[in-house]
Amino acid sequence: MPATRFTKLALASIVALAAGTNALLTNPVRTVITRDIKTPDPVPQSGIDEAVSLMSTGRMYRYNVKDAESSTVSKCEVEIAEYTGHKYCVALNSCGSAIMLMMKCAGLQPGDEVLSNAFTFGAVPSAIEHAGGKAVYVESNYNHVIDIDDLEKKLVEYPNCKFMLISHMRGKLADMDAVKDACDRHNVILLEDCAHSLGVEWKGTHSGHVGKVAAISAQSYKMINSGEGGFLLTDDAEIAAKCAVYAGAYEGLAAKHTTVPGPEVFADLPNQIPNYSLRMSAVSAAIIRPQVLTLDERREKYNKRYAFVTEQLVERKGHLLSIPVNTPGMTPVHDSLQFNLSHDITDEQVQKFLDESATHGLPVELFGHKSNARNFVNWKFAPADQPLPLTAKMLSRACDVRLPLMWDDKDFEDMVDVLCESLDAALAEEDVMA
Repeated sequence: MPATRFTKLALASIVALAAGTNALLTNPVRTVITRDIKTPDPVPQSGIDEAVSLMSTGRMYRYNVKDAESSTVSKCEVEIAEYTGHKYCVALNSCGSAIMLMMKCAGLQPGDEVLSNAFTFGAVPSAIEHAGGKAVYVESNYNHVIDIDDLEKKLVEYPNCKFMLISHMRGKLADMDAVKDACDRHNVILLEDCAHSLGVEWKGTHSGHVGKVAAISAQSYKMINSGEGGFLLTDDAEIAAKCAVYAGAYEGLAAKHTTVPGPEVFADLPNQIPNYSLRMSAVSAAIIRPQVLTLDERREKYNKRYAFVTEQLVERKGHLLSIPVNTPGMTPVHDSLQFNLSHDITDEQVQKFLDESATHGLPVELFGHKSNARNFVNWKFAPADQPLPLTAKMLSRACDVRLPLMWDDKDFEDMVDVLCESLDAALAEEDVMA
């Protein structure tokens, strides 16, 4: 009896072991990320110290100083302009304000049509609407930049259009020579939304110099982080003067700026155009200043990590996804990751992939999701007046993942594993035992 009982127990154990082995094969151990994907870049201690010093004196208003040389905001404007190579710089409360003002300063009149990428953030068509314009959307392609052929087409279809606002979404530049050539041939003023392209260059020159005016961002998830903030950049004296007045340089306060033209350009502008009170505070400028010094160092770190992640993804899952190709002539700053899933993957499998990634600690954004603010179908305040099939198809498979600077190298190895494992899970055949 004992022998018989032992044999039965042994058989039961073998069966249980076999079942467990099968479970391990069909339900492998998955990688889980515990770090916060939305971890922003920290403020250097020197910025914290300067901000605290300003708060201790109460002099947080940019004009509560004796002269321009004493102004933290003016010093910040000088440092930003030196970094980007622009002659004039006006600090503002947000990049959205900068985009809105660059259109008004460039001469936009109520009802004027403004061409812009169909793939951008909702703040861009919002700024067009805020400035009184009407957005006309140009298709974007699988490299996540504006489609030059459709730009040419829209310039012909909209002969009254006077402005082209190009958005360098996620820091990706289109062929800016081709964009400028097309605009020039149709007498259209080119404006650049560089919210995502601080540190990005076009043929050796910082982004924002091909167009007449540019805007950069200091919002929390950008290359400089003051929570909110923005800068208008230009080499045009009249535009710079108008921007300073719109922002709040009333009476003689323009004299407390360093990176604006002289009083002869301002003339009677403070009485001719309204004051929208869109100034940057001294605290924001203090926070930004030391971050400008580390931009190139951080660009190198971001690009190194991006290269690792994309190489691994292509090697392991290149048959299921593609990486947008940088336009020749562009020097990138890859502070985030974008990839296009194959159209062989169904909508249901795409959603399963998103769910699997999120469950394992890595939220992946789908640009074409019904709730995504980068999906043009959600801009009901500024709807497209004609179909955009290329952009819609691209967005339906275009994914977005942040690459937090404060993560460790090992975290990016885990990121690749979670993405690949989540794709495997989304595409796996149903369990035969189900």
